[in-house]
Amino acid sequence: MKRKFEYLDSVEVDELGELTEALVKVNRSAAVVKGGRRFSFSALSVVGNRKGVVGCGFGKARQVPNAIEKAAKDGRKHLQRVPVTEGGAIPHEVTGRFCGSMIRLLPASPGTGIIACSSVRAVCEMAGISNILTKSYGSTNPMNLIKATLDALAQLRTREQVKELRGTELGS
Repeated sequence: MKRKFEYLDSVEVDELGELTEALVKVNRSAAVVKGGRRFSFSALSVVGNRKGVVGCGFGKARQVPNAIEKAAKDGRKHLQRVPVTEGGAIPHEVTGRFCGSMIRLLPASPGTGIIACSSVRAVCEMAGISNILTKSYGSTNPMNLIKATLDALAQLRTREQVKELRGTELGS
């Protein structure tokens, strides 16, 4: 089942404050042509404000700095909100899937830190999550792991949202 991410409008993006970016991976590919090899670079980056907004971007160019710039610009177009508790954890356990990657995110007690691989760690840091346990299954491709993580974060609901959806009071 494919979920459609609810990205933020351009009006909301202006109110976010300063967005920071984290470069996750730079990939080099070569095309062999008559004069030799022609190199092309692709960059994968994660953008967020460390207060509950995160997005990922992918950019390609002939030079590394241009690819990184394109990836950051693309990440700013694909921002989404993430509910984070006061302790810096997520509200509940959740599983996300994308292509061959599956990721499981578990809330952790304060002081635990981020227990995750580098690509998932970048997403959690940019989202403002400081206490989380993760486990990845299947493909370890950074692009797929990041998108699986964003899929999992898109499924998170706060107590207030669940109460509103059900139309009832929740127990403790």
